Amino acid sequence: MDVLSPEERAIAADRRAAEKAHLPTAHTGRRSTGPIPEEVDVAIVGAGTGGLCAGAYLAKAGLKVAVFDRHYVAGGCATRFARGSAGERYMFDVGLHYLGECEPGGVFDKVLSPIGVGVDWAELPRDCIETLVFPDFTFRIPAEMSVYRERLLELFPSERRGIDKYLRMVREVGAIQPKLFRTGAKVTAPILWHVVMRGRMLMIHERATAKRFLDSCTKDPKLQSVLMGQHGAYGVPPSEVSVLLHAGLANHYFGGAWYPRGGGQVISDGLADVIEGAGGSIHLRRGIERILMEGGKAVGVRTESRGGEQHEVRANSVVSNADIKRTLLDLVGPEHLPKKWLRKTDRWTMPAAMVATFLGVKGDLSELGMTGANTLMYDDYDTDAYYISNRDNPRPMPRGCYITNANLKDPGTKWHAPPGHQSVTIMAMLSADPRGWGVTQEQIADGSYRKAPTYQARKQEIEDDLIGRFDHLYPGAAAAITYRESATPASHERFTGASGGTGYGLAGIPKQFQAARPDVTSPIPNLWWCGASTRSGHGIMGALLSGRIVGRRLAEKLGATPVD
Repeated sequence: MDVLSPEERAIAADRRAAEKAHLPTAHTGRRSTGPIPEEVDVAIVGAGTGGLCAGAYLAKAGLKVAVFDRHYVAGGCATRFARGSAGERYMFDVGLHYLGECEPGGVFDKVLSPIGVGVDWAELPRDCIETLVFPDFTFRIPAEMSVYRERLLELFPSERRGIDKYLRMVREVGAIQPKLFRTGAKVTAPILWHVVMRGRMLMIHERATAKRFLDSCTKDPKLQSVLMGQHGAYGVPPSEVSVLLHAGLANHYFGGAWYPRGGGQVISDGLADVIEGAGGSIHLRRGIERILMEGGKAVGVRTESRGGEQHEVRANSVVSNADIKRTLLDLVGPEHLPKKWLRKTDRWTMPAAMVATFLGVKGDLSELGMTGANTLMYDDYDTDAYYISNRDNPRPMPRGCYITNANLKDPGTKWHAPPGHQSVTIMAMLSADPRGWGVTQEQIADGSYRKAPTYQARKQEIEDDLIGRFDHLYPGAAAAITYRESATPASHERFTGASGGTGYGLAGIPKQFQAARPDVTSPIPNLWWCGASTRSGHGIMGALLSGRIVGRRLAEKLGATPVD
């Protein structure tokens, strides 16, 4: 038996203390048992990124805010979960793995700094933020557009004209994004003038899909696959996704990619601390059963029953960060909706969902060639087939994967994994259709899907497939696995209530993008919403922006001074 020296014991004790302080559940007990107010200025449904950001802006404006969530951790997709005992824990990010525009003065700084949330960012290697692995070549995506162009031309020297056309679109979309930030995602006359004068390609292809636009640039399937390599960040095939969304996503990382030191939970915890510090409250394990309606207006919320106990909270306004379809159909109810919105809700489509395998691995994976950059592996060059082949498949299987390592992105944080181990996540886009998983929607709703034999078998089959890909890319890695666990679209739906088990909100197709996407004001008086389905876009950044927009507009409407 090894005996630790006093210095080693002190180091281990310090590590356990830091680990305990940063447990995702550090505030669960207090936030699950605190008194529920009878009346507030604003009741917020859902403690996801958008809801927390809206709550922070509203609370800092001096309004009384209460945030409710069914989960036991605040943060939605920007949360973590822990596995293992003290000193031997792994911590895994649920949905935040890297972000763009985190530099001083960037979008995240502009959203978080005014409300006092500071984040320490670890920048990914600028020479390669992501590696695309195809059957017969590898492409490294840098954080510089000029270097990206050079690498594309080196690999596809005869495609200069198409490459430059594609990059022109990316630049034009990128030039509009800062202007939309300043206007709260509203298209104003100055923005329209800018588009007319400097965004002619954007105007021509405004309603185009990425596939249609790429076909006008190049017929080379390999080049198209490289240009579409980051499609997993929105979960829609090229033949359906808006080219403006794809170009905006590409531009988002041409300036750098960052990971919050300590994991995505630090952003959520920072926002939650602002709410509570300004006198607001957060109530976990307190899902909302209904948005209270009187005279056609939202007047508060009713919590789900817990131990036979329910609460009604009156509010001047309600903000829903819950799934937009479920907000309308379940929380408000069809009987309160204009017919136009019932038809619209019925037509909305969702993107693909995610399956994720979380691994604890012994050793240092950099010795097997892994870096802080993300790795994306694809079986072939048909990006459309990556999605469409699984939509009606009774046995969904990955056609590629995304691999990321928290320790290599953030080596200074010691609680991602036990000493001498690393935390790895492997993801793939798959259909959430319950039939493909051998269960029913009712089983997902009541949680019984977890014990269904067919579901368990398919989940295991997919987990084995993803680990096989991991080992193929980094030979010997599978033998070093010490912990493994997987989550499916049903898991995501269970914890977040998201339609179709997706964290991306409404699919980013042309008819559901930009002005065709819902604004933060709902069709119900006094009901606002934020999150991935709103006009500011999906993802952590889109959700944060939507929360900021709601927080500033609603504060002003309620007579408070908005945080600038």
